[in-house]
Amino acid sequence: MHTDDSPWDVLLIGGASGLGKSRAAARLAARHGAFTVEFDDVVAALRAATTAATHPGLHHFGTPGPAASADRVLELQIATAHALDDALLGVVRNRLTVDVPAIVEGDYLTPRAAARAAAEAAAQGRRVRAVFLHEGDPARIAANYADREPADGPQPERAAVSARYSAWLADRAAAHALPVLDCRPYATLPARLAAALA
Repeated sequence: MHTDDSPWDVLLIGGASGLGKSRAAARLAARHGAFTVEFDDVVAALRAATTAATHPGLHHFGTPGPAASADRVLELQIATAHALDDALLGVVRNRLTVDVPAIVEGDYLTPRAAARAAAEAAAQGRRVRAVFLHEGDPARIAANYADREPADGPQPERAAVSARYSAWLADRAAAHALPVLDCRPYATLPARLAAALA
């Protein structure tokens, strides 16, 4: 049910913001002829089609305000990710209806949902794999933001929350026996991803 030698029908690449998931997904997609889904686009569509009154779990980030503590922002990010678990499962189920391998990448992929998707697929004889990228250094994430979004200026607070979210994802991925890869060194990440998924 796949068109090349990829060891998966759907690959999930999770991780916090600013870690290089999109770049890694693009390289793997080119290698395997895979369709890429940016889960952030799904999140944006869901938020546009709902309201905070009808789907509060999808609209947490409209509520914390600029003075919210890092703990509160992290709490809301995790809650939002969990609120999107069923959406991720829907995307995976849909991608498994076609014979083209797919990569789904994004900040809001939880290890819990990835493990559920893999188990569902295995019951149907299909292969869903997941890997989570990790970066624990807020300064490195801030540098990535500066490279990617220079017009936004320094973003140390956002980077600090991203590093903490990365640690939470890595911990939960390990609990679900899903591979976690340090995103650095970036030059070897494609090879390390391939090895982890072989």
